[in-house]
Amino acid sequence: QVQLVESGGGSVQPGGSLRLTCVASGTNFRNDAMGWHRQSAGKERELVAVITTNGAPTYTDSAQGRFTISRDDAKNTVYLEMSNLTPEDTGIYYCTNYKGHWGQGTQVSVSS
Repeated sequence: QVQLVESGGGSVQPGGSLRLTCVASGTNFRNDAMGWHRQSAGKERELVAVITTNGAPTYTDSAQGRFTISRDDAKNTVYLEMSNLTPEDTGIYYCTNYKGHWGQGTQVSVSS
């Protein structure tokens, strides 16, 4: 049974930083591209960043330059380092392996 478990969310002020973690189990992690998506209030879930099996990242325009996605295949873990956060980054962040599996999400709130 595949499980993806996110953690690391929280409440920060604008300009702050957070590191999100997603631990996978029950899957051949190193063979999975992994991604982080965000769902903000009243909006559809949207892509934030993706990392391929060989570690190549892709970011949306809003994430580029502020967020860093990385993976540790030995730990079955994908990370999202977020810096210079703005209120527009507020939402529930989900990780996925693009094989129909999603985590339960972790809440990020950015406000002053």
